[in-house]
Amino acid sequence: MRRPLKSHQIIVLIIALFAAVIMGASVGVKVQAFQSETYEKLKIFDEVLYLIQTNYVEEVNVQDLIYGGINGMMKTLDPHSSFMPPELYEEMRVETQGNFGGLGIQIGIRDDQLTVISPIDDTPAFRAGILAGDTIVKIDDKSTKDMTLTEAVKLLRGPKGSKVTISIMREGFTEPKDFTMTRDIIELQSVTHQMLEDKIGYVRLRQFQENTANDLESALKDLEDQDMEALIMDLRSNPGGLLNSAVEVADKFLEKGKLIVYTEGRKSNQDMRFVAHEEFTHPNYPMVILVNHGSASASEIVAGALKAHSRAVLVGTQTYGKGSVQSVIPLSDNSGLRLTTAKYYTPDGKSIHEKGITPDIIVQLDKPVTPPPATNEPAKKDTQEVVEDENDAEPDTTTTVQPDETEPGELPKENGDAETAAIEKFIKEDSQLSRAVDLLRGILIFERQSI
Repeated sequence: MRRPLKSHQIIVLIIALFAAVIMGASVGVKVQAFQSETYEKLKIFDEVLYLIQTNYVEEVNVQDLIYGGINGMMKTLDPHSSFMPPELYEEMRVETQGNFGGLGIQIGIRDDQLTVISPIDDTPAFRAGILAGDTIVKIDDKSTKDMTLTEAVKLLRGPKGSKVTISIMREGFTEPKDFTMTRDIIELQSVTHQMLEDKIGYVRLRQFQENTANDLESALKDLEDQDMEALIMDLRSNPGGLLNSAVEVADKFLEKGKLIVYTEGRKSNQDMRFVAHEEFTHPNYPMVILVNHGSASASEIVAGALKAHSRAVLVGTQTYGKGSVQSVIPLSDNSGLRLTTAKYYTPDGKSIHEKGITPDIIVQLDKPVTPPPATNEPAKKDTQEVVEDENDAEPDTTTTVQPDETEPGELPKENGDAETAAIEKFIKEDSQLSRAVDLLRGILIFERQSI
């Protein structure tokens, strides 16, 4: 038989129920207050819209006003968040290969200015002499001030064979300089490789695409079949690409379970952790990663992970510093929102964003170099002008070989003795690569003496 509740127990129960009701009501009041405050501020927007419609000197398009207001909101956030009207959203969503040409540059916003993250090898931009860090002040006489990335990409793209003129400002220029280029369909080799002297392998990653990890695997296997004892991975002027590709590349050099990168956002579903799955897919040979200001996004994820786990030594200059995640959200009128929803962090908890990664050994590139012989011809892929991908780890590949500029060179395409001579010349002229080779030589000598 159940005993009846005592009077003091009944009182405690009533107080608990009363408290629960009050707390629930309090939460409800807070939500209502937040919504009320938001709608109160939206009334101002509505008032301004009404006043413009009824009092402005000329008739206006309401949709243009609303889109302009949304663009204004996005500009208060960060350079990578943007609003895409239906035509731009559709252009981003639908594959347009073959219909549009580009210049072959990766662009981003840096210090409120439209900036070249990197040109792509053997493209109109590369051949014209566009460099990482260049500021684009005009596109076909249209000022880029307050221009969004999506607007800039729309102006830079166009039919293959058509021309576009961009005005560039860079350090050393007293005034902007015009560069006129002919748009083309861009062919991009993701990975090239070559065996250098003293059994030191060299692999260059130009961008992180779907097949990059597979192409890298083939390159490593070829180098290892040649008894490679140390590796240089060149990520200079690599603007990034797909997050999964970066994770797969880092996974090849880290023990199973090692953290590669993690993201943090305001919502728990934006928090992700990526760890290595395969246990030393490749031998634990000495490794150097070359980086520069054009190394961004996915490049920084790979470099940051291997540095944090002491798997590789970083040589070069400070990286770009693009470590945010963008989500693309479709809207009801077929427009879209590109919104920064999280940031990337290296395994040791460091934020890449707007800071970049400092190399272990800082080496400036003294002078331009003459391109070495590539022993491989990986599959090429048509691509177009790109802004940071929503799957991007962000805005690189080598820039132009101008006599007065300093950018890394390209592997020479020779054979036999000519190949050897070209490689020696290539290493000698590239101060960053030369330092990497010397560093690995020293490590190999020490390891041999220690055996």
